[in-house]
Amino acid sequence: MKLALRRQGPSKFQQASDGSMTLIDHIRDLRNRLFWASLGIVAGLIVGFIISKWTFDMLSQPYCSLDTSWALNPVNNQLECRFITLGVADQLILRLKIALWVGLIVGAPIWLYNLWAFIAPGLHKHERKWAYVFVAIAAPLFIGGAVLAFFVVKHSLAFIMDAGVIGGTTQLEVTKYISFVTSMILLFGVAFEFPLVLLMLNFTGVVSAKKLLSWWRIVVFLSFAFAAIATPDPGPFGMTLLALCLVVLYLIAVGVGAIYDKRKGRGKEIYAGLDDDQISPLEEERVAVGASDPIEAPTPVDAPTPVARPRPLEGRFDDMT
Repeated sequence: MKLALRRQGPSKFQQASDGSMTLIDHIRDLRNRLFWASLGIVAGLIVGFIISKWTFDMLSQPYCSLDTSWALNPVNNQLECRFITLGVADQLILRLKIALWVGLIVGAPIWLYNLWAFIAPGLHKHERKWAYVFVAIAAPLFIGGAVLAFFVVKHSLAFIMDAGVIGGTTQLEVTKYISFVTSMILLFGVAFEFPLVLLMLNFTGVVSAKKLLSWWRIVVFLSFAFAAIATPDPGPFGMTLLALCLVVLYLIAVGVGAIYDKRKGRGKEIYAGLDDDQISPLEEERVAVGASDPIEAPTPVDAPTPVARPRPLEGRFDDMT
């Protein structure tokens, strides 16, 4: 008896792609994907809980880099970076929040893969190819936005503390500070995904690169307006830095879109350079209408063939019918 070393029959991906998977199979596949995604998040949560103190020290660097954040410890007479804690369970809740953030990042390969494995069978081959490209671009852009946010927070805190009216040693509440830093990282990371939206519009044929370039005034204005609202620094440093980054990313997206339009031959259509109200340059040819051909006389129609008279009912059926 031979043992089959290879899996027989189509895989779940092939069944979902060709439509042979039933509704119950889709539900079971969704259940399995959610289970493995949850295991990935739980595993990441455990890792995040272990390194939560190191993560907290990294997030507190912008605050601890300020001279006003240090206070004298009366026990050992040494300066320490001090936070204020108002609630009894604030430290534990904050550690769990940091662990959840880190867990989502560490477990991202697992839950993103299961999410993609459930969605991908419903896409065409070229759609899956572009999805790979956009995901490969989205991750570095988000990391770049997070690094910029960390840099902006550091300089913003220095400006806010120096421009304040209290002066001296200023200690912040720890949960509000961490929420502020993580919110800024998320906000800047999402803002850096703006070029992907433009590229998606261009690649799908909704708008051309030439049209995107014509919006540069609106994009510059919106970039500075968004940066003025998003950055906590009331000074011009953080706002200008974020706005310039968004404008540069916009120009890069327009350049990539122009290269893609050139490869696809967009803008070279026959009637692309013609106005809707422009008269056709074709010469008008006038041909005289001649006499029509003579119509033949109608031919008579044959008379219909007479129908035979039906037999009586008693003659059409026998005793059985």
